[in-house]
Amino acid sequence: MPLTGIQIFKLLPKTNCGECGVPTCLAFAMSLAAGKAELAACPYISEEAKAQLSEAAAPPIVTVTIGTGDRALKVGGETVMFRHEKRFENPPGFAIIVSDTMDEAEVNGRLERFKLQYERVGLTLRPELVAVKGDSGDAGRFETLVNRVKQNSDAGLILMSDNPDILAGGLKACADRRPLIYAATKDNLESVAELAKSSSCPVAVKASNLEELAQLTTKLTEAGIKEIIIDSGARTIRQAFEDQIVIRSAALNKKFRPLGFPTIVFPAAVTDDPMKEAVIASMFVAKYAGIIVLSDFQGESLFPLLVERMNIYTDPQRPLATTEGIYEIGGTNENSPVLLTTNFSLTYFIVSGEIESSRVPSHLLVMDTEGLSVMTAWAAGKFVADAIAPFVKKSGIGDKTKHHKLIIPGYIAAESGGLEEELPGWEILVGPREGAHIPAYLKAWQP
Repeated sequence: MPLTGIQIFKLLPKTNCGECGVPTCLAFAMSLAAGKAELAACPYISEEAKAQLSEAAAPPIVTVTIGTGDRALKVGGETVMFRHEKRFENPPGFAIIVSDTMDEAEVNGRLERFKLQYERVGLTLRPELVAVKGDSGDAGRFETLVNRVKQNSDAGLILMSDNPDILAGGLKACADRRPLIYAATKDNLESVAELAKSSSCPVAVKASNLEELAQLTTKLTEAGIKEIIIDSGARTIRQAFEDQIVIRSAALNKKFRPLGFPTIVFPAAVTDDPMKEAVIASMFVAKYAGIIVLSDFQGESLFPLLVERMNIYTDPQRPLATTEGIYEIGGTNENSPVLLTTNFSLTYFIVSGEIESSRVPSHLLVMDTEGLSVMTAWAAGKFVADAIAPFVKKSGIGDKTKHHKLIIPGYIAAESGGLEEELPGWEILVGPREGAHIPAYLKAWQP
């Protein structure tokens, strides 16, 4: 059973140093018991106490890793029901299905669509997984397809079959990629568990209801398997949604360990309509899937799902920020205008969008203001002359332009004088206050 806050407090050093982020050891203990803090935040705790507190420090939902290296996907590890309570930890993975009954052209097309990716606020948004289904019942054919997927993509893999022999064939081809084995059921539990143990791969459990699911996960954990993904077996929208809520609540609020695992859902099994499938998937991004398996990927549906995932799994206590640097919009040259803004993502998108619409190739200097907007950063002293000037100097923009004219946002016009003092040789121009006025301003630009 998880330890209470008082039990945890008795094992803490009681220094009340505040280095963990809260003022007292008692407050830290209560946060730890509630799953809202990490044991590593305490710098003075003894190794003996760490061992005793391991259960209390562990996330209520186990973290599972699929794949290896840079493309490894972590799911689970969640500690809250709602992101405003703290944050959601590990975004769900998106998987595309390929089957060993599909023809070569269809498989190639899906593997090509798996490579869809998008750039947004300095991040690369893309799916992570390919779910390989052994529908043919032929272990050799399944192994061949798994090998093909492995050689033609960097995807994490899900091996899908109820037949342990077929799963074993797939594992021969890709055990080194640490795939997810799907799925252990009440009929094949021991055989699939042995595959998972021998290959050190995570395993998914599929049941017909939550009670059966808890029984199966208990047997697996007793067998020494820790990395488990759970599938309640629901294949209707309402039941699947209810199961996600119950599973998360049981793990977090009731500390019910048999359901304390990330989940896998199959919108593709609920509908044949691709757009309805995408809508269902969007629901599970928010509530509370660990892996979302789609029948296929199309840009018009995948992109909004990736953006939704990014938004929901962004820490609500930290503004979404763009990477600091020089953004070259259009075919810039040494006579192109140079504009300055902050790295608040919304500000960046508005300014860059207006520059694009002006069709005037421009350099956009994006300064790190900890994700604050122009006015907020200026008021906080983070977007003022003595902070802007060092950034402009180190950015290297002086080597890219010969006119040395810097256009600053109209809202910080008061900084123009200070900037001219801090940046000798630069002419400071006050640009528009509103993004909508940028195109007209740039069209009148003279280097």
